[in-house]
Amino acid sequence: MKLKFFIPLLFGMLLSFNSAKAQDVAIKTNLLYDATATVNLGVEVGLAPKWTLDISGNLNAWNIDRDTKWRHWLAQPEARYWFCERFSRHFLGFHALGGQYNFGGIKNNISFFGTDFSKLSNSRYQGWTVGAGIAYGYAFILGKHWNLELELGVGYAYLDYDIFDCAGCGRKVGSDTHHYFGPTKAAINLVYLF
Repeated sequence: MKLKFFIPLLFGMLLSFNSAKAQDVAIKTNLLYDATATVNLGVEVGLAPKWTLDISGNLNAWNIDRDTKWRHWLAQPEARYWFCERFSRHFLGFHALGGQYNFGGIKNNISFFGTDFSKLSNSRYQGWTVGAGIAYGYAFILGKHWNLELELGVGYAYLDYDIFDCAGCGRKVGSDTHHYFGPTKAAINLVYLF
């Protein structure tokens, strides 16, 4: 009986989606995440003539090797204000973020904005994060259905984590929190518009 109700509802939703006007819905992939083997997908819908809602998520669920971990998932909803018309040219984004991570054994010497990323070289950090920020972006129109977006955002993230001796071992040596201020979003999005 429930299937009889569900099929017409699904069919009606598909018909309304097909009748949507151009530049009402977009799907996208962030090429920067793709370059790090992080699976990602974004969906953006028009809310008003100059406003859209972008929801993106990414997942990296595998280890690089026994001594290097770069596992995480992250969701980033973003309200966007377009200065011209939506999906075209300059925009401001107001985003939130949340996710979980398991990083370690990543050899580097990077330290900026009060965060020492070189600690990832010899330790593993496993925890969760939430935050928010503001971003500026620009959408280049490539064709009737294709855009290329560039976006950079800054903001705040709260991190809560456990610390482990090394990436491959399981000996917990402590727990801590960190208040991060700095870049919170970077994207080169390939966009398909419906």
